[in-house]
Amino acid sequence: MFEQHYQFSFEAAHQLAAAKPGEDAHPYARLHGHSYVATIVLAGPALTPQGWLYDFADLRAICAAIHERLDHRILNEVEGLDRPTLENTAAWIFRAAAETGAPVKRVEVARPTLGERVTYEA
Repeated sequence: MFEQHYQFSFEAAHQLAAAKPGEDAHPYARLHGHSYVATIVLAGPALTPQGWLYDFADLRAICAAIHERLDHRILNEVEGLDRPTLENTAAWIFRAAAETGAPVKRVEVARPTLGERVTYEA
């Protein structure tokens, strides 16, 4: 089995309001921002005739498109990412990458300045 990793970073803001009306406000309910690092991991048992699992140029293009949708945005306003916890953001990136047909195995999203990291795999 081969694994291929590609990493990119983005800056974004979000807020985590109460999940249900009437709940106490979450401590992170105010709009605030983070620096994120996302790692996309592809996996497969065989290489292409060119000798790679997946063309890195194609993977960079996939990540650039995802980056464009997230970087310097308010994540709550990104379609499909209404409650942008670190976990939901990882799952969102996984789905966005997998929709391209790339053999996505897992996605890790980290906020290095806070020492936080989440991994999502289907």
